[in-house]
Amino acid sequence: MARSALQVFDQVVAASGLRVREGQRLMAEQVALTFSEADLGKPPEDEDGPIEALEPQRSIAVIQAGTGVGKSLAYSVPAIALALARNTRVMISTATVALQEQLVAKDLPALANSLPQPFRFALAKGRGRYVCKLKLDRWSSGSDGGDGDAAWDAEDDLFAEEARPTSAGRSVSLAQEQVERQTFYQDLQRQLERGRWDGDRDQLEQPPEAAWWAAVAAEGSSCTARHCPAYDQCSYYAARKSLVGAQVIVVNHDLLLSSLGSRLLPELDNCLLVLDEAHHLPGIALDQFASSMDLSRLKWIDKLASQAVRTGGLLAVSEVAEIPRISAQLRQLMLDLARLVMHHHGAALKGEEAPAFGSRRGGAGGLANQPGRYRVPRGQLHPELIEPLAQLSHQAQEFLDALRAVSKALRAEIKAQPDQAKRLSQLYAQLGTLAPRLEAVAATTQLMLQDAAEGTAPAAKWFTLATQGDYIVLQAHASPTLPGATLRQHLWSVVRGAVLTSATLTSLGRFDFFLKEVGLFGDPCALALEVQSPFDFARQGRLVLVDDLPDPKDATAYNAAMVQALLRDLQQVEHGALVLFTSRAQLRLADESLPEALREIVLVQTALPRWQLLSRHRERVAAGQPSVIFGMQSFGEGLDLPGPLCEDLFITKLPFSPPDDPVGEARAEWLRQVGRDPFTELVVPATAIRLAQWVGRAIRTEEDEAHVTCYDRRLSRTSYGQRLLQGLPPFTRITRGGPSGAGGPARGA
Repeated sequence: MARSALQVFDQVVAASGLRVREGQRLMAEQVALTFSEADLGKPPEDEDGPIEALEPQRSIAVIQAGTGVGKSLAYSVPAIALALARNTRVMISTATVALQEQLVAKDLPALANSLPQPFRFALAKGRGRYVCKLKLDRWSSGSDGGDGDAAWDAEDDLFAEEARPTSAGRSVSLAQEQVERQTFYQDLQRQLERGRWDGDRDQLEQPPEAAWWAAVAAEGSSCTARHCPAYDQCSYYAARKSLVGAQVIVVNHDLLLSSLGSRLLPELDNCLLVLDEAHHLPGIALDQFASSMDLSRLKWIDKLASQAVRTGGLLAVSEVAEIPRISAQLRQLMLDLARLVMHHHGAALKGEEAPAFGSRRGGAGGLANQPGRYRVPRGQLHPELIEPLAQLSHQAQEFLDALRAVSKALRAEIKAQPDQAKRLSQLYAQLGTLAPRLEAVAATTQLMLQDAAEGTAPAAKWFTLATQGDYIVLQAHASPTLPGATLRQHLWSVVRGAVLTSATLTSLGRFDFFLKEVGLFGDPCALALEVQSPFDFARQGRLVLVDDLPDPKDATAYNAAMVQALLRDLQQVEHGALVLFTSRAQLRLADESLPEALREIVLVQTALPRWQLLSRHRERVAAGQPSVIFGMQSFGEGLDLPGPLCEDLFITKLPFSPPDDPVGEARAEWLRQVGRDPFTELVVPATAIRLAQWVGRAIRTEEDEAHVTCYDRRLSRTSYGQRLLQGLPPFTRITRGGPSGAGGPARGA
């Protein structure tokens, strides 16, 4: 099968007139081999269950494909050819919207026209990207929803305790917000009814306010699926229908991980999985399996209890009799826990004059600009917090059990009385909209109470105190510390055939760091392959190492000197340039220091939407004008600026991870505790991958020529800097120094 799939790849390349690339074909060959060796489907069984001797073969390849290899074609063609031959499906998961759009709008349509066997493809999005028509009808009408409550009843306002920011950053009154929100919902309703909008949030001309969208977004907890009276017009289920006959499904890493254990996507033991932009997977896994709960804004508990009791009473659900007691105890336990947290950790969370949690903000307090945070050392909670957390976990689970009984009764009633489906579905939606907050309490308490087994890393646990609108908000957070262990447990235990790929998977010249991060280190079913870029980096690129600026550890002196050197270099820019900053303060200083002549050519990321900034940049360069982008770390990857769009790349500082990441802190603490060095083992390898991504913005095609300038002298002076350099493309290197540090990007050197 692998040979046949590779023949299809060769045919596609020949038919499309593309030049044969040695690296691309090498990657295609490995993809074909990997997927052909994976056993898919359920293992054979006898009367005692699965036959252990015939345990399914897993097959996983980790492939670093340098820029210019053409990795999307190298994995798509053999994967699709094998899926069609094996009567299964391919799932391609990405980290960014940009790559999803490239695959769905460009790469897959082209393949559909060139492969010998037809196939269908579809883009899968999370339910929350689509509008719930039932909720939209209710919120846009402002009329009685059919259950005795007006749509704008304060009891249904989930954001009464939340800040009410607008896109302009101002706060508005409740009455004013209600008018603005209802106008927004009515506009959505008109667009939906007239066919000008399909219910997909991403298709709106302007991104909606997060809180406004949340009120009408589809969610699994509030959805009655086929029993909903709006099912036939449901945007989400209409989109899902396109997945049914698709042999290729494009998803993102978030949706892939959040759907584990459900039937929303193809079963991972019976499909071929491609993980592009795989270097993002560890970080996304940590985010996906983390949880948090609000310990200060608790009105939702009373609302949820009231709705559950009222609804359960209508349906004669006996379990609701205990809800008033359970909810009252839950509320009191959360208040008690909050007081204990403030008693033991308040000094670390707030200044002496900061107001108490849950109160309205007054004139005093030290939280206006910077939230307070306290991380629990070694994951060991103060003894006085353990019992309240255990009780809270128990009460949350009891409440959830009662809610499930009500939900089950509601679904049965909707099925039995279709003429009452709209009213009953609205009741279901009201419960489901609030239920995730209760689920968050249950998940967070369980993770906070989790003790690490001997020799394993404890969960990261921390509390935050911050201002949100008029309130001081105390929250509890917990997260797994090691992404590899999490992915082994939840993902690799069910995957049979997978290819992980990216341009940056090696760190310091080895795959070890990524394999550990992603949970595949030492896995006998996983192999790693590096496919070199076809670019002549020594000819096409210059890496300028600025060696005479102050030590970046002295941030004030360094930033001042760096900005002056940057301003001198920007005067030499002839076409397109990208400047990457590691902090907003650094970017702001450079922006404020711009002389008038340079200010006219600089586009700042924080001042314009991304699409608008990039469009303006392209227009200026196409017109023969210089154009410079000031960007933060998010512009350091996934940004494709070929040719003159990025002839100069300036790196203001080595992109180390933020020093205040509680999960990173907890992991570093554990490494030190077991006698290992977190800087060498964690910080430097992670920085190497990030720096390689940043440098990768410079050369995008075989015709590009670019200069990369790094102002951080640690890259040339330190031992770890030399290791970082080993992981970068082999540009011609130039060290720039001297008493003034002046000079352009050393063109033509």
